[in-house]
Amino acid sequence: MEEWRNRPIIYEINTWVWLDELRKTHNRKIDLANVPETEWDTLASFGFDAVWFMGVWQRSPMGIRIAVDDPSLQEVHRQALPDFRNKDVVGSPYCIKGYQVDEQLGGPEALASARQALARRGMRLILDYVPNHVAFDHPWAKEHPEYFVRGEASDLDRDPAAFYQVGKNVIARGRDPFFPPWPDVAQLNAFHPEERRATIRTLNEIADQCDGVRCDMAMLAINRIFQQTWGSRSGSPPDKEFWREVIEAVCRKHPEFVFIGEAYWDLEWELIQQGFDFCYDKRLYDRLVEDHAEAVRLHLLADPAYQDHLLRFVENHDEPRAAAAFPPEKRRVAAVTSTTLPGARLLHDGQFEARPVRTPVMLGRAPAAQPDTELQAFYRRLLQALQLPALRQGAWRLGELTGWPDNPTTQNLITWNWEKSKERCLVVVNLSGNPAQGQVRWPWPETKQRQWKLSDPIQSTEYIRDGDMVRDGLYVDLPGWGFHFFQVR
Repeated sequence: MEEWRNRPIIYEINTWVWLDELRKTHNRKIDLANVPETEWDTLASFGFDAVWFMGVWQRSPMGIRIAVDDPSLQEVHRQALPDFRNKDVVGSPYCIKGYQVDEQLGGPEALASARQALARRGMRLILDYVPNHVAFDHPWAKEHPEYFVRGEASDLDRDPAAFYQVGKNVIARGRDPFFPPWPDVAQLNAFHPEERRATIRTLNEIADQCDGVRCDMAMLAINRIFQQTWGSRSGSPPDKEFWREVIEAVCRKHPEFVFIGEAYWDLEWELIQQGFDFCYDKRLYDRLVEDHAEAVRLHLLADPAYQDHLLRFVENHDEPRAAAAFPPEKRRVAAVTSTTLPGARLLHDGQFEARPVRTPVMLGRAPAAQPDTELQAFYRRLLQALQLPALRQGAWRLGELTGWPDNPTTQNLITWNWEKSKERCLVVVNLSGNPAQGQVRWPWPETKQRQWKLSDPIQSTEYIRDGDMVRDGLYVDLPGWGFHFFQVR
């Protein structure tokens, strides 16, 4: 178990959409219990350590009605699906009525069957948890109003977009402090001791069914963030942080369970200190999108021990498709950059095929797309290279580059290397659209008497260099958005 937690490769699947496409491919009814063995084999062939089945829990019928009646959401859905129909709205996976596997996906027994199929192929299962809110038709809303941030009748009269009445109780709608309240969810009170105990019970039940959770908007439950968002309505903050209390309790019963935090606002380190194994590296993603090579390099100056707790990605269900965020010539270098750094690596269903349209999470089917077979082949080679022990268990170092006074293009190059025993890997990326040249300082000076073979398994190139590299450095000349991924022997 410890091995898979070490820089894991995680594959996110929109469960509802995936099953819909399998039904069309195999022309029969398919749920998580009867996925064809060949489909599990295909997933295993990529070398993933874990599969994140996004959206397995019961979705809220009330949330579906709200979505169908919302003109702005209808427009979003039509943009994604030209032939959109209301029945395509299956509900938000983050507007949860209950933490039981949706019967449309086969129910709890089907999930257990899927988990076994993954485990037989050496893959673990990750599911979602939403700490900030539940649907208004979740049983807690009626049975345990004390679990929620509460309001008064006057609040409901004054601001009905921020409050909702459940029985005799007025409950705040869930929110991110920088945006209007979400219309379909009820705000949990992270400061209430009984709500915390209910969270621990729920997560222990989830941990019986999988190997880890991705916690939605995890930073919203940090004590000081929660207090800033809700003020006196939430009561006084407890002495112990929400996540420290919850994670410690769950890990006492499930010591190998993995917590992944969706995190923004540069709060990754704070959440890691509170117990998260991995947190989103949104900062790296933004800098890759914005073409700031120097900003990426500065980001990588952070302590490697900290970076080992970051989750790197160029696509997930919340972000635009990589095919939309990056021009075709840039997609490969962005993928190489995000997957060959320390930490966990997240890849997304449809990323390999260059699907251009992000499917809104409330929809149960995705638009048809013609796969990019060359990009698929590239990702297969990349994922095979990521299995090298140096990248899984080795030591990572940010490298050094030098240039020339009359050639500033070196500033667009970044290099890093991996080493485990006698296995060495060297990565150089050009994070600009223009050619760039530089001298990579050779990171292994003790080897100057040898000749070196530099093999790139992703691009099928090979170079022979002598020990002068130790003195002079390795000269590189990369085209715009070019890269080297060298196994060094």
